[in-house]
Amino acid sequence: MTAFVFGILSSLAASGVVLVFSLLRGSRPLWWLVTACSWFTGTGLGRVYQHQSSAEQDIERELGQARWIKILAGRGNVLTRETFSPLWSGELSLESVQILLPDPSTRTDSWLDRRSHDVCRFDPGFTPRLLRSQVQTNIDYLVQASRTQSNFELHSFNLPNTCRVIVTDRGAYITFYSRSAHGGNSPCLYARTPGFLYAFALQQFDATWAGSSPVSTAP
Repeated sequence: MTAFVFGILSSLAASGVVLVFSLLRGSRPLWWLVTACSWFTGTGLGRVYQHQSSAEQDIERELGQARWIKILAGRGNVLTRETFSPLWSGELSLESVQILLPDPSTRTDSWLDRRSHDVCRFDPGFTPRLLRSQVQTNIDYLVQASRTQSNFELHSFNLPNTCRVIVTDRGAYITFYSRSAHGGNSPCLYARTPGFLYAFALQQFDATWAGSSPVSTAP
């Protein structure tokens, strides 16, 4: 009975997400309808950004109010931008900061290689080794920048990564990666807690974290 009810709720939540993306095709989405649909389906959907990059100011604001943060990213460029500079400068102090990035040292059966091949199809300036190099650069940056954080953990993984999630105790930003677009050009959802989408983001992070390896941040 429990599985049956959960299946119905999951279907309703998926229908809600489809409705939101349908509304985004219009020039003026009916946000009151999105809110009503979110409440009815239990998705917890709060906002939708047409591009992931449009959410950065709100992510920075969320960071200033959060107690902890968990990040699962496919490249991690946002971590080196102004959005996270208050954290690395020591202006903010969170209870815990956990970050997951793909493992750039994996040479066989690498998710990074598969993602690189996808990007090469629509971005002629993208070479197979470029993504691996960018991830390594971001890891090097985080190792250096995080030295002011005693509660910081950085892990790497080699698992299929189909979305970026930034989760705090308040909500989650979720970007579903496309095989035909960069993550920055993909839509991003903001989900409040509690709700189906927030639970999905947290579960996605925790499952990946369980199969990851720590990256040393020692001097």
